[in-house]
Amino acid sequence: MSSYVIDPPKVAVIPVAGGGLFPVRRIFCVGRNYAEHTREMGGDPDREEPFFFTKPSDAVLTGGADMPYPPKTADLHHEMELVVAIGKGGKDIAEADALSHVFGYAAGFDMTRRDLQGAAKKAGKPWDMGKGFDASAPIGEVIPAAKAGHPDKGLIELKVNGAVRQSSDLAKMIWNVPETIAYLSNFVTLAPGDLIMTGTPEGVAAVVKGDLLEGAIAGVGTVRTRIV
Repeated sequence: MSSYVIDPPKVAVIPVAGGGLFPVRRIFCVGRNYAEHTREMGGDPDREEPFFFTKPSDAVLTGGADMPYPPKTADLHHEMELVVAIGKGGKDIAEADALSHVFGYAAGFDMTRRDLQGAAKKAGKPWDMGKGFDASAPIGEVIPAAKAGHPDKGLIELKVNGAVRQSSDLAKMIWNVPETIAYLSNFVTLAPGDLIMTGTPEGVAAVVKGDLLEGAIAGVGTVRTRIV
């Protein structure tokens, strides 16, 4: 007989290329990790250390499902990102050992209520409602590192209705994947099931109902969703 007083929440999962499901524990997101995006957001890429915000695990949207246009915003933005799926936990992870903690990679969107985020930043308040809302993390299949290796360069691109909006190279990340894992593990103990969204290139912009978003990362995979 269960001792839960309510039904426990379902575990959020992401399909794995080749079969299986990756259970999602937490989602950590790196802010401003490409120089040109940092500049377009008013930051200085030469001086800022990485900073992180989070999304709830049930923000994950998979299988190319439609994304409902979220309430309380008139300025929904796309952010195309490489997603790192952690397969082995640890704290104070050495940069040289960081990639051994990675299960695989995926392409994903960090969808953002930019008007809410901007108002919160201006008031010195948390960004949570600008970043961590329902269905705010569409993610494609996870490809195991055993198959894909550990991509540190290659095209990262997003199209809206077939037109390129974001196009860059993974090599342009300010903090690469091993550095990011090592840095974050000084603040929290990473665990299997954690995701790290590694930041977006320049070109973020608004989307509206009916828009089709299609993202691709060389050697990793694709992600798509339509705003409804």
